[in-house]
Amino acid sequence: MSQLLLFPDPRPLVERLGAAFFRQAPEGAGVYLMRDAADRVLYVGKAKSIRRRLAAYRVANPDRLPRRHLRLLQNVARIELRECSDESAALAKESELLRELQPPFNRAGTWPGPRRFVTWRTAAENLELAVSTVVEPGWAFYGPMGAGALHLRALLARLCWRGLHPDRGLAGMPQGWASGRLGKVTAVPARQFPAPDLHLLSTHLAALFDGDAEPLAAWVLARTAAQSHPFEVSNLAADLDALREFAQRLSPPAPEAGHAVESGWGIANSQ
Repeated sequence: MSQLLLFPDPRPLVERLGAAFFRQAPEGAGVYLMRDAADRVLYVGKAKSIRRRLAAYRVANPDRLPRRHLRLLQNVARIELRECSDESAALAKESELLRELQPPFNRAGTWPGPRRFVTWRTAAENLELAVSTVVEPGWAFYGPMGAGALHLRALLARLCWRGLHPDRGLAGMPQGWASGRLGKVTAVPARQFPAPDLHLLSTHLAALFDGDAEPLAAWVLARTAAQSHPFEVSNLAADLDALREFAQRLSPPAPEAGHAVESGWGIANSQ
């Protein structure tokens, strides 16, 4: 026989924000910013489902939660929600916000990691994509970035694969690519396409890093127009949404060729 609680567990956020706030939270991926009464950001988190993640904050059981967690819940006055296209985009946004805001209740990710560049080149019959802290001569590059470079490279690898191999789709994609597990250099094979097609794709990548995602998006959509499986279609739509969201965040790049002083793109030259 279960024992009834003499006193219900505290629910400070439900009392402050109302039960409707938790019921009406978005079901999709995103980030949430917990703010105090002075509107200072105390904590930043990401979630595959914002609604399910926030449900974990409804009850503040003092016997089950760490003191630090309880102090956070006692000080939260409001929660700001920002939806993202998918979990990868939410992770990248969380990383960006952690470095920018350095919230006091976050322990990891609040300090900048290594400066990374997304790099690409056409080699033989492949489009090669990589993430590097140093750009080698002959590679086009965008950066510097933080951990978001890894997610961006994975996104580009999936989209380029879909465009170059529309008949194979996700099922025929190399193992690990769908979840972002890529090697140091990712070679997207394009053996059935002549060099001009790879050159066009490289041009679309350059346009993307100038803030225009539509040439690359239109190219991928044209190549995959015959695909009709709902999973393939929805997955492609999510990746294209993430691509456009990235392009919208770009500021006009102004790097000197071969030198990434500000975040932007160029082509590394031999010194």
